[in-house]
Formats: sequence, C-alpha cells, structure tokens
Amino acid sequence: MDQTKQQEEDYGYNLFPDRSKEKYSKGSIAETLFTFNHKCQVMLQFALDTSPYAKLLLGAMKSSGCTVYKDRHFSCEDCDGTVSGGFDATSSQIVLCQNNIHQQSHMNRVVAHELIHAFDHCRAHVDWFNNFKHLACSEIRAANLSGDCSFYNEVSRFNFGLKQHQQECVRGRALRSILAVRKVSKEEAEKVVDEVFDTCYNDHAPFGRIPHNNKDAKFADRDYQNRDRYYANL
Repeated sequence: MDQTKQQEEDYGYNLFPDRSKEKYSKGSIAETLFTFNHKCQVMLQFALDTSPYAKLLLGAMKSSGCTVYKDRHFSCEDCDGTVSGGFDATSSQIVLCQNNIHQQSHMNRVVAHELIHAFDHCRAHVDWFNNFKHLACSEIRAANLSGDCSFYNEVSRFNFGLKQHQQECVRGRALRSILAVRKVSKEEAEKVVDEVFDTCYNDHAPFGRIPHNNKDAKFADRDYQNRDRYYANL
C-alpha cells in the first residue's frame, strides 16, 4: 500500500472518497443536477439561517477572526455509509454527507457538530493529526454541545433512563467518532477519552452551558450576543 493511501486510511479520509477525486467542478451544471447535492445545499442554507446552534457558532467564529463562508467552508459530498459529516482540517472545510443526511433535524445536528470542530480549530489550534488528546477533546465537546445527546434524540435511539445519561452518551459518541477516523484500538481510544473527559466535558465555549435543545441554544446565543453590554455601559 502506498504512503498516501495509508495516510488516508489512518486519518479517516477513506470515509470521504470525494475528497480525493474531482468528479465535477464545484458549481457546475452537473453538480446542481444531482438530487442529493441540491437537497443538501437547501438543507444546509436552512440550517445556517434558522438553527440557534449554528447562529451562535458562526458568530463566535467571526468574533475570533475566523469568518465562515458557505461556499468556501462547506462541501456536500458522497461519503461512506457509516458517517454523516466531517471536518477536514487541511482545508478548514466541513464535509456534509449528502447521501446520508435526509432530514433537516439531522442536517442541523451535523452542521452544529462540525462547526464545533471548526470553532476549536480556530480558537485552540488543535493538532488533529499528532495529538490524540486534542482530537478526543474536540469530539467530546462536539457530542456534548451539538444536541447529539439531547433527550429527544436519545429516546429515538431507544437510549434513556440511565444515571448520568448525558455523560455516558457523550463518552460513547466521542469514542465512536474517534474509532471511525483513526486506526487505533478501542482500549487506546477509551484511555485517551477518559484522560481528557472531565476537562473537555465541562468546556462549554462558546455556549456557556450545555444546550440540550433549541430553546437552550437560543438563550445561549442571546447571552453571547449580550456578553459585552454590561461593560459597554460602565
């Protein structure tokens, strides 16, 4: 196996085959005719316009000097059937799996999840490829703050009623995300997640709290927008 192919597998790029080939030029007529792609673009725009999670994250990134542009930083592509999205740190681009995202609520969660990775990439200079703890921390934060583990979503997965359910859901989803994109053993991944879990689980930036639903996210967005008002009036 050549080195390039080995690196693609080691870092999960084999899950996103469109990353390594040009089927058509971006914005071409051929692209817009693909039903999945068109639907993905429409749902993406709706998420950016209406999701309080996305609105807060986009505002926080802009304040941090990392303005996000839809055409530059998002790409709807076909992916492996096991993933819904990903953050490509080499291009600072969010991949949305158009063949696996079919509902608006799912799109909203994926956009929020990947924007948290993008926010971490902007503010914390994450070493995605060489520091396993950095990756684990961002996966914990993304699972915790994106709504992935909301009560509604967990009930729909028939997961509920456990003590410390939010923590267990976050831990499990972070672990699965790591195993999907890195060729490591489950034991090694669990060890790293355990090492950083408490610190990263309690890092709620930029929300300031765990947003369990859209109402929580709206309150967090309001608080973020008003964060400097007190000092401005002194």
